[in-house]
Amino acid sequence: MDVIQIIAMAFSGTIFLVIIELIRRNYLKERYSLIWLAASIVLMVFSVWRNLLHLIARILGVYYPPSVLFLLALGFLIVLLLHFSSIISSLSDKNRRLAQEIGILKLRLSALEERTGLPASKKQKKRA
Repeated sequence: MDVIQIIAMAFSGTIFLVIIELIRRNYLKERYSLIWLAASIVLMVFSVWRNLLHLIARILGVYYPPSVLFLLALGFLIVLLLHFSSIISSLSDKNRRLAQEIGILKLRLSALEERTGLPASKKQKKRA
């Protein structure tokens, strides 16, 4: 085992442990961490079993095996971007729906206050 392999194993192990610690401290939600955990495990596998990279490169017909790592990194980034895009889309829809519901509730509240003759709340008077 050479020095670069030991460094790669330590680096991928550190990434894995940092992700676990972020999950433990609730800085990273479990559902978002699965992609990162999978990527760190793939890095660990390639760090321990270097011939796997050469085998994959030979199967794919890639002349320079380390370029397969760039291909995997690009794939990882595409999956990550797709995942975050779907989350942003979902949150955007929820935000729009919530704003609409708040508008409807404000309208109903003002109509109710007009019917009952009660004065508008202090916060609404300040805004007007």
